[in-house]
Amino acid sequence: MEQFYSITELCNDLGITPRTIRFYETKGLVLPKRAGKTRVYTHRDRARMILILRGKQLGFSLSDIKEFLDLYEVDRTQTVQIKLLAKKVRQRIEQLEDQRQALELSLSELQAIEREALNALRHKAETGAA
Repeated sequence: MEQFYSITELCNDLGITPRTIRFYETKGLVLPKRAGKTRVYTHRDRARMILILRGKQLGFSLSDIKEFLDLYEVDRTQTVQIKLLAKKVRQRIEQLEDQRQALELSLSELQAIEREALNALRHKAETGAA
């Protein structure tokens, strides 16, 4: 027998808000069933939410995540999905490497400016200039 989750149960289980789940519903990433007027979520919906949250945490766009999830429906062997995942992961790694280089450059420049400012203050204090 399939297990169902209410929106409250799913939120508590995943540590998210109902608004988050509804947002992903509007994007077509999660499609709950209805029991009357109540939304009910399956184990599959829960698994998709975990993948969505993990993808967002890793910096993937919602369109990338949707593409991954939709491919599973088309290719149950997951071959196409895994190939796309590997490609997107490589792209994300390259983006993060670029960001790291830019961040390291910014930090280096800021540290140099800080040293210059502190040296200027020290020089003013030593020479008595205020």
